[in-house]
Order: sequence, then structure tokens, then C-alpha cells
Amino acid sequence: MWEKAAGVSKMPLKLICFILCTLTASNLTGLLGEDAPLPAPQNISILSTNMKHFLMWSPVIVQGETVRYSVEFQGEYEREYANESWIPICECSLITVTICNITEDISATVAYNLRVRADNGAQRSEWGTLKGFFIRNTTSLTPPVMKVIADGYHLLVELEDMGPAFQFRVLYWEKSQESRMQQKMVKEVSSAIHLATMEAAAEYCVKAQTYVETINRSSSFSQTQCVRAQGSGSMWLITVLMSSAGFAVAALTLPFLVWKTRKIFQYSCCPIAVLPDTLKVPEPPTQLILHRREEAEQYDLMAHVIPSEEVLCLWIQETL
Repeated sequence: MWEKAAGVSKMPLKLICFILCTLTASNLTGLLGEDAPLPAPQNISILSTNMKHFLMWSPVIVQGETVRYSVEFQGEYEREYANESWIPICECSLITVTICNITEDISATVAYNLRVRADNGAQRSEWGTLKGFFIRNTTSLTPPVMKVIADGYHLLVELEDMGPAFQFRVLYWEKSQESRMQQKMVKEVSSAIHLATMEAAAEYCVKAQTYVETINRSSSFSQTQCVRAQGSGSMWLITVLMSSAGFAVAALTLPFLVWKTRKIFQYSCCPIAVLPDTLKVPEPPTQLILHRREEAEQYDLMAHVIPSEEVLCLWIQETL
């Protein structure tokens, strides 16, 4: 795949930039002639991390003057089909810093060449060219910034948003059970990602790596982070509270239950005999009271011989 053939959407802007930069270069060449007293930039290198590419070089020193720099690139398409032409990077034309962000221009996984030139008023240097080619799949990938959270019994992970080109491979497991490690591929990191429901009081561990599909490469894994699920402390507290509540209820209800049980047994085993109204005698006169006393004495004598049940029956008959 050719890098510029794939970047059709940016072609009008790049074409305008190319024309302007070419006209500027032609005008400067006419003014300067063939002289190039400035030294070409040296130590040209690329720092590429997580699909972001920066061209860097050593400054050209001119006492009391401000030196400006321009950057151009050449891809596979330009080498093979455009007469080895070079395309200027407009964002890095006549800049005063010694670093250029070339990420937008390195848009395909092919070999690129890059070069830098210095300008100082009426002076211009030769081009300093990057040694060798740069291919974006050599970029250095770093593990994502990660935060592991235990939300109750839910295992969550928050991952750094590194851009749409990045995915993340997340591994998680219960501690000391690495053989049962599980994997989850994450493509969107707008919010915390739920990984698993944890066992009470168990400890779980998580690690993650960055993956870029366009270059089919992964970073190393992040440092492992472990969290513990809720359970041990909270369950102990719940048990204590329930035990205390049970003791309080028992302390309040036990005396009542004892009293109620005593009453039930009392009425069941030893009921109180209540005479009907027909057996009740109004307050007797004095003679009747004396007569009843004599009868009572007789019944007391008979009680030694006659059972109490028969005495009661005889007393009732006499009364009637």
C-alpha cells in the first residue's frame, strides 16, 4: 500500500502546501544563487513512541542570527512513481525549533526518507538527510496507564485513552490461580471496564498491554495491580450486629415467655374450681352457720375413712 495513495482526503491541502513551498524555494534560490555557506543540519534522527513520530536534529549555530529549518519527506510512491520527488511538510517550513512532528505525513506502513535544510536570511544550507529509512511499525509501544478498582464485588479497570488506533489486551485472575487467567480485549476506554464479579474477600490481579492493529504489534505488559474484594471485615460486622440484635430480642422476650408458660401449665394441670350460681348460698343465719359447722366436723371425721371425692359428693347432697 502506498502512503500518499491512501491519503487522498489530505491531497488538496498538501498540493497547495507543496506549490507554496516550491515557489518560496524557487524565489529564495533566485535570490541566493548557488551559494550555500551554511552547514547542513546534523544528527538527524526520529523519536517515535506510540505512533507519534518526531524528526529531530542538531541546531545550526550562527552568532547573532536566527536560523530557520524546513523539512521534506519522500515515500514509496514518490520514489517509484513520481521521479523521486520530495514533498515539503508545511507545518515544518521555516521553523525556528529543531524538532518536527511528522505523524500526519507518515500515514502508511512503508519506508520513508526525510531531510532537513537550514536557512538564515540570504544563506541556505545543503539538505541533511536521515540515515536509512523510517517505517512506522518500528514505533516504540508502551503499556497503558492503568487503574484497578474493587467496587464492592465488581472488578473494574480504567485505562488511558491513547487514541482510536489503540486497543488493549487485559489479563485478570484470582491471586494464586494464574492457571485460570482470563483475557479481555478493550477497544473503547471512555469509562471504567467491568472485568468480573469477585468472590468475597478474594484478591484479584490485573495487567494490560497496548495493541495496534494497523502494524500488528503489542507493547509489553504493565505492572500487575491487585485489589481485594469486600467480604471479611463487612461479614464480621454483619455477624456481630445480627448476634447483638438476637441477644437483645431474647433478653426482652424471655421473661414474657417464662411467665406465659407458667400460666399455661398452671391452668392446664391445676385449674381453679368455680361453683355455678345455683350452688352459691346467700349469707346464712347464725343457726345455719352452727349447723354447718357441726356437719363439717362430722365430715372431717369421715374424711379419715371415706375418700375425699365421696365426702364432696355427700356434702353437695346435704346442701341440696
